[in-house]
Amino acid sequence: MYEGFAEVYDHMMSDIPYDAWFHALQAYLAEHGIERGTICELGCGTGNMTERLAAAGFDMIGVDLSEDMLAAARAKAEESGADILYIQQDMRELELAGQVDVMVSVCDSMNYILEEDDMQHVFQRVYRFLRPGGYFIFDLKTVYCYRNVIGNQVFAEQDEDVSYIWENYYYEEEEINEYTLTLFRKQPEGRLYERTDEIHYQRAYSISVLEELLENSGLAVAGIFDSSMRKGPGEDSERIYMAAKKREDEDEQ
Repeated sequence: MYEGFAEVYDHMMSDIPYDAWFHALQAYLAEHGIERGTICELGCGTGNMTERLAAAGFDMIGVDLSEDMLAAARAKAEESGADILYIQQDMRELELAGQVDVMVSVCDSMNYILEEDDMQHVFQRVYRFLRPGGYFIFDLKTVYCYRNVIGNQVFAEQDEDVSYIWENYYYEEEEINEYTLTLFRKQPEGRLYERTDEIHYQRAYSISVLEELLENSGLAVAGIFDSSMRKGPGEDSERIYMAAKKREDEDEQ
């Protein structure tokens, strides 16, 4: 997964509102007195949010399972001069050298966790490596998004260098969205295109399930928002943010 996608990820995601997400996240942290410190981003991908947070003055750690995505992220850091530590890890088995002030995960990375037990493991690892009083902020696509917006839909785009076909299948009972991605990438020499096929799975979670899993991990729910992080989600919200906090009186690990 992401072996071919990593090379064209930024091209395909050029319409993602990273700047708006960053400003909403930065504003939330500032409102809670967090303007400096160490942030660990889970599922950092090619480092789009990681770079923005580093430029805002945070010490950044980026964690992702895909080495190809991390290679793209490291190339960006080399170009920008950002001092970012990138680590290839499964977030369910997160291991850091010490605790951090904030954990974040954006662009539906958490939807890739398909089982509740695995999500519980992620939350437990977050709890372990989050300092007392620290925040964990993450987003997810919603059931509404999969059922009514992208589920059972086909999207396609064609240009000179990269073309793709993105087919979605939403399984209502399992709350799983399967999408098959067919990529055509123009090769450096000649007029030939290389085809790559990938299959991805994402799961939608109800807010009540997430609240229970967070609380079982020792994290207190601090807020639930739509993508603006200014108000609560509506029935037609395609993305939600959840903020959780580790209690101030928890012992250091």
